[in-house]
Amino acid sequence: MTTAIEQFATHLQTEIGRTVIGRAATIEAVAVGLIARGHVLIDGPPGLGKTLLAKALAGVLGGMFKRVQGTADLMPADIIGVHAYSLQSGEFAWLPGPLFAEVLLFDEINRAGPKTQSALLEAMEERQVSTERGVFALPEDFLVIATQNPHEFEGTFPLPESQLDRFMLRAQVTYPSRDSELEVLRQHGARMNAHGRDAGEPVQLPDGLWAAARAQAEAVHVSDALTQYVLDLVEASRTHPQLALGLSTRGALMLLRAARIAAGRRGGEFVVPDDIKAAARWVIPHRLALTPEAALEGADEASVLQSLLDQTAVPR
Repeated sequence: MTTAIEQFATHLQTEIGRTVIGRAATIEAVAVGLIARGHVLIDGPPGLGKTLLAKALAGVLGGMFKRVQGTADLMPADIIGVHAYSLQSGEFAWLPGPLFAEVLLFDEINRAGPKTQSALLEAMEERQVSTERGVFALPEDFLVIATQNPHEFEGTFPLPESQLDRFMLRAQVTYPSRDSELEVLRQHGARMNAHGRDAGEPVQLPDGLWAAARAQAEAVHVSDALTQYVLDLVEASRTHPQLALGLSTRGALMLLRAARIAAGRRGGEFVVPDDIKAAARWVIPHRLALTPEAALEGADEASVLQSLLDQTAVPR
């Protein structure tokens, strides 16, 4: 029997895949974030379809979606909102910004300045915004899907560790396979508009499917032995000689939630070690900070993650 999580993920793959070709792994990561109410960071060079993927997702989610374009002159008030004086009422009225959406796409987030990036910290963790005139609650299902270019690119501001840790997972967009790129050229090469919609607009999520997928994930059982295994991975990251910063408690929670969804995706009623390993590739790498010596030696977060998985004993 097809599970709610599987139906949810398949729907995203089908509808987004009509526009975005060869990005099944990235769409899978986005599905995990949506089910777990976790923020998603999509990382990769320009021109590989990060924004197109997010726009296709907007079509699936419908009116719950708003977008912000990251620029160096973007100010916190541009995304949070402002109090403006109304001549008619003679009072200040609150005009909410695009942050007050169920799903916010922050395109090229690392092109926004540190002040604007910091404005997201409270919203991403506590789902509320504090201003000089009060505290405003965000939607219960508030979710940020952000794209960023590699930090060594011109005009970018590296995301601080505190903000990276608030993203449940990171999906990396790499150069596509030759077959995928050939299909892109065949489908879109003759169009003069870059984002044509010959295939029609994506079909929105069926009513209740999102909630059903979340309910199924919450029902997936995690044994105490596997909870201990997650903590073993956390401890190993904090003592690894190539790491200056290991996993936080928030990171451990996100890993456990993603593992539940991975188990539900395959139709399982309980988490197994392979579910945790599958979730680790999305949840762990962006939370690790290499030591300067490790970076000079050519190590990267993916290789360190693999060593963590290799050296940590798997419970029987």
